[in-house]
Amino acid sequence: MKQGDMFTQIGSIIASLMFIWAIFQQYFPYQIRNQIEKYPQRLVTFIYPYIQITFHEFTGERLMRSEAYSSIENFLSSKASTQAKKLKGDIGKNNQSLVLSMDDREEICDEFNGVKLWWASGKNVTKSQTFPIHANMDEKRYYKLTFHKHNRDLVLGTYLNYVLKEGKEIKIKNRQRKLYTNSGSYWSHVVFEHPSTFETLGMDLEKKKMIIDDLITFSKSGEFYSRIGRAWKRGYLLYGPPGTGKSTMIACMANLLGYDIYDLELTNVKDNNELRKLLIETSSKSIIVIEDIDCSLDLTGQRRNKKNKEEKKNEVNDFSMQKKSGIGIMEERDVKNNSNVTLSGLLNFIDGLWSACGGERLIVFTTNYVEKLDPALVRKGRMDKHIELTYCGFEAFKLLAKNYLNVESHYLFGEICELLKEIEITPADVAEHLMPKNDFGDVEVYLKSLIRALELAKEEARVKLEEDAKNC
Repeated sequence: MKQGDMFTQIGSIIASLMFIWAIFQQYFPYQIRNQIEKYPQRLVTFIYPYIQITFHEFTGERLMRSEAYSSIENFLSSKASTQAKKLKGDIGKNNQSLVLSMDDREEICDEFNGVKLWWASGKNVTKSQTFPIHANMDEKRYYKLTFHKHNRDLVLGTYLNYVLKEGKEIKIKNRQRKLYTNSGSYWSHVVFEHPSTFETLGMDLEKKKMIIDDLITFSKSGEFYSRIGRAWKRGYLLYGPPGTGKSTMIACMANLLGYDIYDLELTNVKDNNELRKLLIETSSKSIIVIEDIDCSLDLTGQRRNKKNKEEKKNEVNDFSMQKKSGIGIMEERDVKNNSNVTLSGLLNFIDGLWSACGGERLIVFTTNYVEKLDPALVRKGRMDKHIELTYCGFEAFKLLAKNYLNVESHYLFGEICELLKEIEITPADVAEHLMPKNDFGDVEVYLKSLIRALELAKEEARVKLEEDAKNC
């Protein structure tokens, strides 16, 4: 048979089938057509050896972006840059890098334990006259995973869990970290770009290593906390004189672990309910900070006694009498605290039932006067790790000298070492003397400036000691 005749016969057969199908659609009842149409579909399903899973971008009537979709998008980003022919580009972390992802209707191949799988990106566009300002919501994006039916157990049991876990880790690694602050019961944020790290932090090397090891151990202990039945959180109390680096320590902790920071201002919180709401809205992998906890509210554990109440009452009565008699003009004082957050509410915030909402959180308090804090607030189990940040020692000085002056040894280091053993000076004060004042400063000039400051402090301490001896 000639090739032309063969094509003619095939065309005739196709035309005949189309004619028969048109007659079938037009004259057969719907019920009969519906039953007959099921059998070809079942036949195709039986013969077709692949399974498809679709992950839509929005869930819950598109009110929330699917976490699964987001994780898959992150997971596929690295593979898309090497396989896909059509890519989408966006600005990534710190607005300094380009992040590539699969464009719509693109497909790539993945391999897991020797099994090949195919990911395809898609988009359904629907027209809607409702809420035209949200026209972008009419684009329903999705990812479709295709794999052989023989690998169903592997894909559903292991592979998808692997994809979601890897996607979340990539998201955390590439995310732009934030510094939050509260206004009432709402958080607002800016980009967190503090440059401090433990490598540049001037403090005792052994203590620094102990802190770093503790933080890393905590960040990897999710399964341990789950096994022992405790919320995945840890409390740190940072205390010491002003200028010893408590705030800088918090920035170092955040940069080490890649956590966000929630700087909680208790005086802006109306009551315990608002405090609880703020806690619920914090994310995992974060540090919740209350700086100068002894100054935030009356949480020192010193209860007002009857005498103080009577004195306040007398003050109010005296003011009322002066106001009625017209004697003098006084400015009325606000005797009512704007915040009704209680010690009990704060304790529940730290380790009550609500503290288990979410996981992998650090709660950090700072104070200059640890003795003022209520023992219930700082006991182990709430503030698990008490870290005293002390005055500058010689090891801390050497690190500061390296950071500020780019010098690791000098003949003046010995004299400075002896003075630091006798004089209490904060790392902040040391750094101020080492801070270059111009581009052409001599290292020796700054070191001698520090020595003069230490000698002056030593002389002042000697004079004070002599005066105290005379007074005694």
